[in-house]
Amino acid sequence: MKPVQDIFPFLNQPKRVVITTHQKPDADAMGSSLALGHFLRQFGHTVSIISPTNWAGWVNWMPGAKDVLDYEKDKQKADGLLNEAEWLFCLDFNIFHRTKTMTEKLKEITCTKILIDHHQEPDVESFTYGTSDTSKSSTCEMVYDFIVDSGHSDKINEEIGECIYAGVVGDTGSFRFSSAHAGVHSLVADLKSRGLDHGKIHEGLFDNFLENRLRFVGHILLHRMEIFYEYNTALIAIPKSDLLKYHIKTGDTEGLVNFPQTIQGIKLVALVIDRDEERKWSFRSKGAFDCNTFARKYFEGGGHYNAAGGRSNDTLEQTVEKFKQAMKENESLLQ
Repeated sequence: MKPVQDIFPFLNQPKRVVITTHQKPDADAMGSSLALGHFLRQFGHTVSIISPTNWAGWVNWMPGAKDVLDYEKDKQKADGLLNEAEWLFCLDFNIFHRTKTMTEKLKEITCTKILIDHHQEPDVESFTYGTSDTSKSSTCEMVYDFIVDSGHSDKINEEIGECIYAGVVGDTGSFRFSSAHAGVHSLVADLKSRGLDHGKIHEGLFDNFLENRLRFVGHILLHRMEIFYEYNTALIAIPKSDLLKYHIKTGDTEGLVNFPQTIQGIKLVALVIDRDEERKWSFRSKGAFDCNTFARKYFEGGGHYNAAGGRSNDTLEQTVEKFKQAMKENESLLQ
């Protein structure tokens, strides 16, 4: 994989571009994709953004979100765009299987493939150019760096600023996590100096749910949360029946994994949701507990040191028992 900076000389040569990200894109995935799209269009590139799946309704306010294609809903059109693409940008994921049903198509096409991502263990052999930096707070921060380093920071307009800020807020936990380093605050200061209305974006991200979601959160915290003080661990296991009862849609479970972190002494939080095809895990930790290694070892997952995800084909009950055993095996690391 060659350095991503090597494509800077070609930015002024319009191409057919597709930008894609991981399945069920969050604020960082959608924000980075849209921001890059707004940037490239200013050079005359023809840009299409394809999401592998649907996405949370609370990112629909982002400028350009209405034009994003859902691969599962419009596969024929999306495949046509991928077949014609000269550049494929892969954002906020670093291995093709994170795009679900798009995986084989992304492997098949022979265009120039460009990676911009901040997760561990990238599949560098699959990309022609790229940058992978786990020290970055978010892929949105990396897209901001891409624009600035290319010498075209003058092209950061209102739409780009809003999308970048949304992703940074999402992936830093509103600047709570250690990933919110000094450079992140300098980025925000720059966007503010360009006229960014940050209040509007916080409303879009956090004040954009229906009543049923709030009642769902209350139900989950009261009935589905277990605390294991001897392991400094919290576990939330959500059965499919709860999702149906409260009419939960994509994105409604976002942020749930963070609630138990407010409990004094908790070092590891695990959230598992019973989806149709599999059980999906989210992990958050404080301090020296490595969520990435934990998720890779036990639940076919990975991510960041203090935030990772995983999956299981076991039943909800079986995968919960596996977690509890894993928790006990890691007791010394959780003290």
